[in-house]
Order: sequence, then structure tokens, then C-alpha cells
Amino acid sequence: MKRLSLKKAGAVCMAVLTVMLSAVGCGNGGETTKDKKTEVVLNEVAHSIFYAPMYIAIEEGYFEEEGIDLTLVTGFGADKTMTAVLTGEADIGFMGCESTIYTYTGGTEDYVVNFAQLTQRAGNFLVSRQPIENFSWNMIVGKNVLGGRAGGMPEMVFEYILTKNGIDPKTDLNIDQSIDFGSTAAAFSGGQGDFTVEFEPHATALEQKGEGYVVASLGEDSGYVPYTSFSAKKSYLEKNKDVVQAFTNALQKGMDYVQNHTPEEIAKVIAPQFPETDMETLTTIVDRYYQQDTWKADLIFKEEAFTLLQNILKDSGVLKESVPYKDLVNTEFAGKAAK
Repeated sequence: MKRLSLKKAGAVCMAVLTVMLSAVGCGNGGETTKDKKTEVVLNEVAHSIFYAPMYIAIEEGYFEEEGIDLTLVTGFGADKTMTAVLTGEADIGFMGCESTIYTYTGGTEDYVVNFAQLTQRAGNFLVSRQPIENFSWNMIVGKNVLGGRAGGMPEMVFEYILTKNGIDPKTDLNIDQSIDFGSTAAAFSGGQGDFTVEFEPHATALEQKGEGYVVASLGEDSGYVPYTSFSAKKSYLEKNKDVVQAFTNALQKGMDYVQNHTPEEIAKVIAPQFPETDMETLTTIVDRYYQQDTWKADLIFKEEAFTLLQNILKDSGVLKESVPYKDLVNTEFAGKAAK
């Protein structure tokens, strides 16, 4: 598996080797080597422990077993990941499902379709400047909170929780959305905000430094929400069914591993993906996600989950009319992988 790399000089050697093998194959009834793997470029929205099953599939060699030579690229934002997919820089994107809806409603002809759902809960946490033993959401009224990008899943799920608890996100508190994704923890450490909404490892890092305290899990308080999924252009799915099925099969193996192993075992496997994180911290974070039932048992993106997603988008004011589930979700590959 290659990381942060696209076509390398070694591809030239592979091309020469392929020609040689083809010549040999022609002398044997047209047979080709069984060891040849298909290159797939996957662009992930962020590199996060939240996506553990995908890294399990990488580290355990499941993609190689399925005949895929995977190149993983981090997009650092759903907008950048979606752009990579639409322009052909990436074959498959991994991001918040809302991005596919935005592309569809924007009139893109070769729109992007979700084919595998990875997470079923939000992966961020509410961090307070002071420890709060029995937190309730009304404690956030009148406070300053460092939030997320407007129209992004982290912010919309946060607002969804507030609304569920009778709190108006626009009038009952001040949500600062001016800080870039990934920089809110540093801003909080610098004194901004009474609360901040953080992904891991930032939430745990703030706790370790004594600069913040996790008081609520957005994943637990929002309930089951289709947070992230794998998607590709409609044309790619139509032309590369065998590749997409193999890719989904590898992911399902990663999902199966997570369902049948402990947080400690999961942390050990994905450790090479996070060399900057010590094992104790890594295990703590994995356990936090494990305990809140973050990962689905299968990859099937069900219609009721898609309906909930659209309701959240409507409540946030970024979607006016519902879009067809049958257009934006393909369950064929995930269904076969789950059998």
C-alpha cells in the first residue's frame, strides 16, 4: 500500500514487465499473471483513528488479498476530497456523505454515489475548559463554542443535538465557525472559547495537557447517524464493478476484525498508521470509539440512515428538497461483501 503518492517511476518498470508477461501469456492461450493487482487511489477526508476499520484492512493486507494496489491520499477536507474524485485524481473518496448530496443538487452529470458506509456515529466530543461531572446540554446556553465548518457533518450534527435538547444554535449560544478544521484545539489552548468540539486525538491531547475535559460524546448524544462513507463517480462504479467489489470486500474484512477484537488488539494493528501517537493514547482513543459503537457490522448504507442525514441537512438549512436514495446510494457491493 502506497501512502501520499500517485504514479511513481516504478510504474515504467511495471509497464515493461506487463508487456513481457503479455507476450508469455500469448504463447499459453492468452493467460495473464494472477499476481497482477489493480491500482486504486483512495482520497480520505482526514487521517483519523475514527476510521480504524479502513486502516485494519490496509495493515492486515486485505486489499492485497483482493488484488488491489492501494494508494492512500489525505485530502484534508471534504471539499478537497470531492474535487479529487470529480477530477479523476482519485478513484474513490472517503468523506462525509453530505458532500455527495451537494454535488448531486449542484447539477453534476457524472455525480458521486455512496457505496459503503463506515461509521454510524459522530466521532467528535465536546471539550470543556473545566471538568463537569454531570454535564447537561443546557450548560452550553450563553457560552462561546468553537464549532465546525458550516455545512459540514461535525457542525450539523452538533446543531442537531442542540435542537434535540431545545437549544437554538443561532440564538442561545455563540458558535465560532471562523477557525480552520484541525486548528480549534490550538485556539482553545490559547484561551478562545468556553467549549470546543474536537475529534481525536485532539480531545484526548487537551485532557492529557490539563487544558480541557471531555464532557460529552456527540456520537452518543446524536444517536446513529451515517457520518462517513466511501463513494465514487457513477461512471467509475459502472465501469469497474469487479474492482469496487474487491475494494468493498477488503473493507468488510476490516469491519469484521473490529467486531471480533479488543480495543487493545485494534490499536496494535493500526499503530503504524499513527507513529506520532503512543500506544497508551492510541488504545484510549480506540476504546472511546469502540464503547460508543462507532463502527457498523456491515457497510450497507440503509435508506432510513440516508433519510435521517437529509433531515439533518434540512434542519441546518443547507438542503431544501430531498434527493432520491436510489440515485445516491448503491448497496450492491456492500450487500455482497456482507454475505
